[in-house]
Amino acid sequence: MENAEASPLKRSPQALDETSEEEYSSLSTLLQHFASIPTVDKAWTFKSTSEKGSQCMFSISQPNLLANQNRRYILSSHILKESANGVIFEWAAFPIEMPSGSIMVPSPSGSKLLVVRNLEKDSRTTFEIWGPSRVEKEFHVSSSVHGSVYSDGWFEGISWNDDETFVAYVAEEPAPSKPMFTNSGYKKGTSSDMKCGSWKGQGDWEEDWGETYPGKREPAIFVININSGEVHPVEGTNKLSVGQVVWTPASRGLQQHLVFVGWPSDTRKLGIRYCYNRPCALYAVRAPFPKSEDRESGTNAIEEASPVKLTQRISSALFPRFSPDGKALMFLSAKSSVDTWAHSATQSLHRIDWSIDGKPTADADIVDVVPVVLCPEDGCFPGLYSVRLLSKPWHSDGYTMILSSVWGSTEVILSVNMLSGKVSRISPGNSSFSWSLLALDGDNIIAVCSSPSDLPEIKYGSIVGNSSAEALASWQDISSPIYRCSEKVTSLLSSRQSSIIKIPVRDISENLTAGAYKPYESIFVSFKCKSQDLCDPLIVVLHGGPHFISLSSFSKSLAFLSSIGYNLLIVNYRGSLGFGEEALQSLPGKIGSQDVNDVLAAIDHVIDMGLADPSKITVLGGSHGGFLTTHLIGQAPDKFAAAATRNPVCSLPLMVGTADIPDWCYAETFGHLGKSMYTEAPSSEHLAVFHSKSPIAHISKVKTPILFLLGAKDLRVPICTGLQYARALKEKGTEVKVLVFPEDNHAIDRPQSDFESFLNIGVWFKKHCK
Repeated sequence: MENAEASPLKRSPQALDETSEEEYSSLSTLLQHFASIPTVDKAWTFKSTSEKGSQCMFSISQPNLLANQNRRYILSSHILKESANGVIFEWAAFPIEMPSGSIMVPSPSGSKLLVVRNLEKDSRTTFEIWGPSRVEKEFHVSSSVHGSVYSDGWFEGISWNDDETFVAYVAEEPAPSKPMFTNSGYKKGTSSDMKCGSWKGQGDWEEDWGETYPGKREPAIFVININSGEVHPVEGTNKLSVGQVVWTPASRGLQQHLVFVGWPSDTRKLGIRYCYNRPCALYAVRAPFPKSEDRESGTNAIEEASPVKLTQRISSALFPRFSPDGKALMFLSAKSSVDTWAHSATQSLHRIDWSIDGKPTADADIVDVVPVVLCPEDGCFPGLYSVRLLSKPWHSDGYTMILSSVWGSTEVILSVNMLSGKVSRISPGNSSFSWSLLALDGDNIIAVCSSPSDLPEIKYGSIVGNSSAEALASWQDISSPIYRCSEKVTSLLSSRQSSIIKIPVRDISENLTAGAYKPYESIFVSFKCKSQDLCDPLIVVLHGGPHFISLSSFSKSLAFLSSIGYNLLIVNYRGSLGFGEEALQSLPGKIGSQDVNDVLAAIDHVIDMGLADPSKITVLGGSHGGFLTTHLIGQAPDKFAAAATRNPVCSLPLMVGTADIPDWCYAETFGHLGKSMYTEAPSSEHLAVFHSKSPIAHISKVKTPILFLLGAKDLRVPICTGLQYARALKEKGTEVKVLVFPEDNHAIDRPQSDFESFLNIGVWFKKHCK
């Protein structure tokens, strides 16, 4: 009898019929074209050895789907100045890949490059000092000295001193000792050696800073001597979580100091990622090495002192930057967030006059340079909303800062005179594109410009004027290999267009502030050529926060959804950043009503304009955008053909007891009263109000098919809230699909997870709204 070899059983992805599987295949191919588009994360410029130009290095990331991590690499360019205004970028033939976990920071002069390599957890950290052609020094720092160097964009801070002999940085404290047990029981003393027949206990639980920080130890400041490799911790910060460290200006014969941001760490730690409402201050502390004359004489004495709190009179201070002459310390403040408990709000810019010959003082005057803008006039500066500052943000006049900020639905580039407080918009004022600042090249600007329907482009701006930085001679388009993509993507994008639509406030109440009366905005993405009187199906896109913003910049995921036949209505409802503080503060206490009504009004507005078919509307949102998505399908059950949501807030009573930001539930539910009402043990009355504000309160009316995308390691909006809502919908017979990503947190941004999320969103909407 012959052996029969069974052919493998052909299986389709779960819940996909043959038609859907074909859709799944074709859309995944298209999505790969979009997913492969690189992103420029940052850039640095240096003086060139040639007198005719300068050098620029771009740090670029690109998803590696097979490895499920972002590939990072460096691409260099020589900037040649041909004439008064014209430049040419001569690009390197190939980029150079940077290993995963590495951090790169050039020295002030550009003659040295620090590369930090964080390897596996609790293994040694490698510091490499590179010269123009080779590695000049390499040091290995044991995990008994400190853990991984922070590279999170928040606590992160790596700073060279002026003479490029020391580097200050933020790293995890060394692991605390744990109890050791053997077959005989507890073993006295401590030991790092794990021997056969013994194991380490857990020890005391240590609270962390929530989302994206589980397992991360307390951030602490260290200084490394790049000649000897000697590492010293900065003492006296044991009751602070520290970050964003910079050196004070050098002065011969005086002990140099470090300035850093400190967050109290001896109280309850609430989630800090994306949360500007955590009180913090600037501190100055002596650097942990001898003053200059002691170094010259060879002594090894180390002076220690307690940190001096520089910002006693303000509740928030972030991103310290010294002016070029060392006479001013500038910093951003999120005091509006701290004082109101809104997780993000309008910022302010401040100055401390710094004496380079004196010691830091705790009673220094704080000068308000750019105050919080409450209600901007139409078309005027709406206030500061900046997520970071360049390490060197200065024009050559020494008192003008260049920075990026949000202005309505766009990102813009601003100049700020630190003496007069004058703010000028130096990216084109008539542009609905978003402009992101990358680096300064002398008094010129390297930026990225894009829109939802236009790929990013490198721009070079030449500032003119007598040290005013208020006008630009021109913005020059720079030919770049960075954003080259497939002809398929280029062709699809060429048929799309985007615009910003002002939406009038509907159902105005008498108790609104003036800023809350003003129109809000939506970004509309559509085909350039409309098919007769027919409207393409519409996806309503809702950002999270709620105090966040959807910018008029290029998004690979949204460009993909647009390219498969959908118009997009991206709504920046009241409460979003970029429109002044009064509009932002109109939302807390009114979530689930004002924001829901703003979205419905935006939809009705584009329907009335003839831009949308009321029978072909879908909705997509994550986090608070998911809160709105699930509210909308309950409060307007006949409005939407389909919905999709990523890590949505569905039940505030469940979230308040499980999330890393229970204060958010109080602030957004009870408004200005939330701060005084907050408790770790909500009363039944509080829970009842939470329920009334939650999407789950309207679940009996839901009939819209909905797709859930959930991160199992989400600490911000724990998975239980989405699963409870999805199970309740299934119980009542509503069509529901749930995808869970076991290793993802709130952002669901691991490359494979992000890819599968938007692939399924596309297939889901194609199925229910063709």
